[in-house]
Formats: sequence, C-alpha cells, structure tokens
Amino acid sequence: MAGNYIENFFRKLGKPLVRFIAGLGELSIFIAKSVYHSVTPPFYIKLLGKQMIDIGFYSLPVVALTTIFAGMVIALQTYSGFSSYGAESAVASVVLISVTRELAPVFSGLMVAGRIGAAMAAEIGTMRVTEQIDALVTLSTNPFKYLVAPRVLASIFVLPLLVLIGDVIGIFGGFIVAVYKLGFNPANYINSTINGLESLDIITGVVKACVFGFIIAIMGCYNGYKSRGGAQGVGEATTNAVVSASILILIFNYVITELLFSK
Repeated sequence: MAGNYIENFFRKLGKPLVRFIAGLGELSIFIAKSVYHSVTPPFYIKLLGKQMIDIGFYSLPVVALTTIFAGMVIALQTYSGFSSYGAESAVASVVLISVTRELAPVFSGLMVAGRIGAAMAAEIGTMRVTEQIDALVTLSTNPFKYLVAPRVLASIFVLPLLVLIGDVIGIFGGFIVAVYKLGFNPANYINSTINGLESLDIITGVVKACVFGFIIAIMGCYNGYKSRGGAQGVGEATTNAVVSASILILIFNYVITELLFSK
C-alpha cells in the first residue's frame, strides 16, 4: 500500500513537472526562431510600420494617462512623508528617480501588455484556429517572418519611445502637484529636477523598455501561435499572454534593477 501511495504521489508530481519542462522547451525554441527571423532578411517593412503605429501611437493615450497620475501621486506621497523631516526640497529628485527608473517603464510595460499583448494573442490565435497560418505556409510564407518578427521588432523599437514620453509626462504631473497644490516655486522645482537628472536614470528606463517590449511581443505571439480549440482556446491564449507578460515584466524589472544598481 505504501508503495502505491508513493508511486501515485510521484506520478501526480511528475506530470505537471514534465508538462512545465516541455512548455519551457517549446518557448525557448519559439524565442530562438523569433530572434533569428527578426534579424535576418527579408524584412516586411510595411508590416513593421503598421505594428509600430498600433503599438506606439495608439498606446500613447493610456501610457500618458497612467504616468501623469503616477507622477502626481508620487509627489503627494513624497511630500507627506518628507515634510515631517523638513526635507520637502527632495520631492523633485524623488519624483524624477521614481518616474524614470521604475514607474514609467513598468506602468508603460503593463499597459502595453494589457492592450497589445492581448491583441497579438487574439489575432494570431484566430489565424491559428482558422488555419490561416497553415495557408501562409502553403503559400511559402514563413509565419515567423510575416507574423512574429514585425511585432517583436516594433515592440522593441517603440516601447522605449513610449517610456521616454512617459518620463516627461510623469515628471510634469509631479510638477503640477508640487507647484499648484503644494506651493513649490516653479523655477526652483525645475532646477532641482534638472540638477538631479543623470544619464543612468534614462538608460535604466530605456533598457527596461527594450526588455519589456521583447517580453510582451514574445508572450503575445507565442500564446496565440500555440492556441488550440476554437474560440475558447483563443480566449485562454489571450489571458495567458497578458498574465505571463505582466509577471515576467515584474520579475525582469527586479533583475535589471539588481544588475544596474547592486554594489
């Protein structure tokens, strides 16, 4: 009896483990193919331009709205905490560092993952279940070249631009609260922001944005490409794309921060 219990235990433990390892291997192969076809010709320039507009331009409103309120909240919270110690002058520097290093790249990544990652998974998943991807192969068109590579390249190119715009808007949100609600002198606040700005702050946000863009595109394309089972499968692929991309963004946000700022 004890042997049967042990056997059943390892069987129940082994199946999810084997399934996880197999899925990790499939994802690794998919990433390798995506990277290879993204850097080798031919390139579909029109598709790349379309994806850059879809990912960048149409995501700008939600990124701007998110970052401006993030900057405003950081200014309020910093002032309420630092005023107890007479360190109100540090508000501008804290807003600057918080927005450029963390809030703008992370919030932009999460917003784009929710909007674009889901759209990628739904579009490619629909093509998969309706056999349009098989039709591309029949027409001698590589699905990775036509579907995956433009999305990966567009995400890597566009997300840093969104983050840089989010930096400006988020800092401006902190400026609005600091000047018009907390009574800061506008010139002093701007000078403190400029004096506190370092190239590492901007580089950190751009590096994170490139990594997050790659994660969003890969997760969206992978889950859509591997979807099965009709409309229900497409829905599951969409959910998995957003959840997995969001979790990986938060994980790699820590990893990159640890690599850049650990001593």
